[in-house]
Amino acid sequence: MPVPEFMSDQAAGLRRLHPVSPVRVIAVASGKGGVGKSNVSVNLALSLVRMGRKVMLLDADFGLGNLDVLLGLQPEYNISHMLEGRCTLQDTIIEGPLGLQIIPAASGRKRMADLPANELMGLVHGFSQLKQDLDVLVVDSAAGIAGNVTILSQAAQEVLVVVCNEPASITDAYALIKVLSQDCGVHRVQVLANDVRNGIEGREVFEHLNRVAERFLDVTLNYLGFVPHDEALRSAVKRQLAVVHCSPGSPASQAFADIARKVDEWDIPRVPRGGLEFFVDRMVGMPNLAAVG
Repeated sequence: MPVPEFMSDQAAGLRRLHPVSPVRVIAVASGKGGVGKSNVSVNLALSLVRMGRKVMLLDADFGLGNLDVLLGLQPEYNISHMLEGRCTLQDTIIEGPLGLQIIPAASGRKRMADLPANELMGLVHGFSQLKQDLDVLVVDSAAGIAGNVTILSQAAQEVLVVVCNEPASITDAYALIKVLSQDCGVHRVQVLANDVRNGIEGREVFEHLNRVAERFLDVTLNYLGFVPHDEALRSAVKRQLAVVHCSPGSPASQAFADIARKVDEWDIPRVPRGGLEFFVDRMVGMPNLAAVG
């Protein structure tokens, strides 16, 4: 497979001449579909934008992408076009609400649903060639435990698992955390309870998951918070809008704002971990390690 244009030595040289600060990278995942993971990704990203952060949102459900649909956008290019050599990674970026930068995925492309590891690694390295000055990259992963999810979770600094108060959601969230912990070396996971009645129910969902994880896994679960059931959010989805944009005073929007403030307080790693990692060249004091080929 030829080396894509975005990995060129010339681009790597430009990155060395124009160093920028490290980027906080958050992979948003879930054990099963239908728990509101993509809505969490969109509204968390926009809440961070509202705080003044420069944010990019990657639709990493590569074969069944829907972030553009959620926001009523019509991109010309997506990740599949880049991997086919029809455009660069930079060309795929579109602007969403409030200036949020979005990299869309394909929909209905079977090959994209389970990309080979070498293509995923090339994609991760490719982010080091982007020209944007960013504070945060939110990676909206596919649901489940496919290779796309685990590799991208390893390449992020934080993994946020979305779970709701249903037995299947809790069971599958545990299965995902088990794979990340035992097979991928991820030993810290943030947990968000979505679509619950109140904070008490949200905490109960977390504690149920945490009790099992503490007993059987070598992993630390942190409770990030909860998003309440809110008709304003459901209405926003039908209108192809983000609730934090169209109903900023709603309970769900206030919850996302609280979660974003917590996320903004997390430490940003400033030295590479030694493995596959997004924006590894932007670590303070480190040389550009992004040239691939």
